[in-house]
Amino acid sequence: MDQDNSVDFNEQSEDLYEHFRFEVDKGQSLLRIDKFLSNRLENISRNKIQNAAAAGNILVNQKGVKSNYKVKGGDIISIVLPHPPRELEILPENIPLNIVYEDDEIIVINKEPGLVVHPGHGNYTGTMVNALMYHLKDEPLFSSGETRPGLVHRIDKNTSGLLVVAKTEYALNKLAKQFFDRTTTRSYIAVVWGNLEEDEGTITGHVGRSPKDRMKMFVFPEGDHGKHAVTHFKVLERLGYVNVIECRLETGRTHQIRVHMEYIGHPLFNDERYGGDRILKGTTFTKYKQFVQNCFTILPRHALHAKTLGFKHPKTEKEMVFNSELPADMQQLIEKWRSYVAGREME
Repeated sequence: MDQDNSVDFNEQSEDLYEHFRFEVDKGQSLLRIDKFLSNRLENISRNKIQNAAAAGNILVNQKGVKSNYKVKGGDIISIVLPHPPRELEILPENIPLNIVYEDDEIIVINKEPGLVVHPGHGNYTGTMVNALMYHLKDEPLFSSGETRPGLVHRIDKNTSGLLVVAKTEYALNKLAKQFFDRTTTRSYIAVVWGNLEEDEGTITGHVGRSPKDRMKMFVFPEGDHGKHAVTHFKVLERLGYVNVIECRLETGRTHQIRVHMEYIGHPLFNDERYGGDRILKGTTFTKYKQFVQNCFTILPRHALHAKTLGFKHPKTEKEMVFNSELPADMQQLIEKWRSYVAGREME
């Protein structure tokens, strides 16, 4: 049997789901697909497989099947599952959340900068998941002990903006499939160093863990390592030594926008991990250096905000699009650069 356990989140993707592919042996006798898969997928219950089937996440020969489908020799099986739980106890915490939308199936949150999405190394409390476990304590999914209940994507700690979280197992499966199929819409606003040559463009380059620094991601232009990643950008405003841009994600890799912008020579403003926390463009005047330092103080994080999020509602299938305002620190940063540019033009 050919098994391709291509995991779409192993600290290499912001999207929290897994994709498994099986080619069934020619001699396989007829067997229900839920039983077939539960025999082959470790630590995944038959109930989870049945939920995946109900959500349309199990394909046989590229067609959706129910859990009572009988597997036969030569079948090509594809299954998308929300990311499995980790062995870690998560405690509910009464942390305020900026809830943009909520119904029985989903909750959309506008995450504050500085808030970690889910528990992990060095961040076992004070995360968005701890807050959700408190807010949704009566939902079965959030009392299951899983460390990433309801999550199908994430954004970095110091990135602000929109996230959708599933409240039910069914919604979780339906959303995971949309992120896997890349039918969601995600756009970000960023402030980057330098003046981009083109008004709009596309960055393509495999993204993977840096061979020199495990805390960073790296672009492998030849595609021998890492995972396929595509970012589309458009310049919204040119402010002298920085540009305000919109980035639209086609894929969702860890640090994708940050590492892609560094790769083309335009790191995010004040992105310490990718070299944007020093003066990369501009003059040598002391006055200018002080101005940039003041900008770093206003925005003590990388300048990135997840502004737009679009997807189909898991139950009604209705297209839903959410937009969020730029947070105060990014608005102040942009205003400060506007004033600087206006002042230079008047000199």
